[in-house]
Amino acid sequence: MPGRSRGRLSVAGLLCFRPGLHARLCYRLRRHTGRKGERRSLGETDYIRLLDGAHQLLKAPLIVVWDRLSTHNSKTMKALVAGRDWLTVVLLPGYAPDLNPVEGLWAHIKRSLANLAARTLSELETRLRRRLKALQYRHGILDGFLAGTGLTLDRPDRP
Repeated sequence: MPGRSRGRLSVAGLLCFRPGLHARLCYRLRRHTGRKGERRSLGETDYIRLLDGAHQLLKAPLIVVWDRLSTHNSKTMKALVAGRDWLTVVLLPGYAPDLNPVEGLWAHIKRSLANLAARTLSELETRLRRRLKALQYRHGILDGFLAGTGLTLDRPDRP
């Protein structure tokens, strides 16, 4: 029957900011088919692959500011992070979506998909990938997600 399919999509994203450069968007999308025993969300290996990919793309150490999602705080994730000397993780306060630039990204994506009536999971996946890919080249919008938090990259001069 059209419009009915099993499964779901999970997506994780990183907005990478560096003084003097445009923001970069890195993301990882995973399709869940609803098979028995299959995880219904992104796991530690998905997140660490996203971080490894960002590190390779940017060719620089990363300071990742994360919310307190249980997967971000798990023992497995802490061990994976500890094995990467180029990675520093800082946790946001308990509930602070207003400080997380990625929340602005997700709100933007959700608005662009608001009136979509995808008939299949594949169609939804294709549209989501297209929107994410297009955003990768919209540096002004990506920079705006950081500006929307009230945070800046500028550091005061040190004496």
